[in-house]
Amino acid sequence: MKSFDIVAYAVPVFVLLVMAEMLWAARRAPHKYEPRDTFTSLALGLGSTIAGALTAGIVLAAAMWLYNHRILTVPNVWWAWIACFLLDDFNYYWAHRTGHRVRWFWASHVNHHTSQHYNLSTALRQTWTGFFALSFLFRIWPAFIGFHPAMLITVGGANLVYQFWIHTEAVNRMPRWFEAVFNTPSHHRVHHATNPLYLDRNYAGVLIVWDRLFGTFQRERDDLPIRYGIVRQLGSFHLLHAVFHEWRGMLGDVWHAPWRHKLSYILRPPGWSHDDSREGSDTIRARWLERNPH
Repeated sequence: MKSFDIVAYAVPVFVLLVMAEMLWAARRAPHKYEPRDTFTSLALGLGSTIAGALTAGIVLAAAMWLYNHRILTVPNVWWAWIACFLLDDFNYYWAHRTGHRVRWFWASHVNHHTSQHYNLSTALRQTWTGFFALSFLFRIWPAFIGFHPAMLITVGGANLVYQFWIHTEAVNRMPRWFEAVFNTPSHHRVHHATNPLYLDRNYAGVLIVWDRLFGTFQRERDDLPIRYGIVRQLGSFHLLHAVFHEWRGMLGDVWHAPWRHKLSYILRPPGWSHDDSREGSDTIRARWLERNPH
């Protein structure tokens, strides 16, 4: 079975859509694009592509090893593709949720959230260190069940392509039935927000039903304008700082922490501290809800 590289075919469309959004922003909202921010996003996307190309062979080899030791064989039929897509989207939800709730994985994922702007170029802010963080394990394990790696690669690419268009403020709300089932720009704007109510919500890839099912859904409120970025903003457009700042911060915390707390600085949520000297997203959200019960 051969995989279909949908991402390669989508790249020209990505470029055209970014240009179209830039023209829209120039007329209606010039502040939506900031040249240095956009350049950083593009550079992060290029670096991620190179990193992915350098490690793709190892990831594929790991997936093939699992497939060669599979417990059954899933046939190459239409229903298997649907099942694979749903399972991959389910896995993406938990990978993404873990990427926000476990600092080790957050160190790899955080660069995607570092922009204080929200536009299609933000979608290109992808990790350079996902292979090192072992994030790919969330997506390849179905090969052990019997899904061919080519099938996993194809549906994973489709998932990634879908998520590109939801990184925009040019689209307000979709029809209610669509918003109930699928991830949309409105839902994903919430995910990129730093407002306490919105923190750590809407982890969906394609289907927002996972957030609704597992209690992490939050609708976008018209009375609560979104602030983008991360809780402690970078304050810099430096490319390498955007990529590695959380790894450096995490390792520094591990180095200085008492022995009994060192592992916690890797496995607990971002913002956790053994002496309560910081506030994590749970605390920030809880305090906001206390002040704003409705």
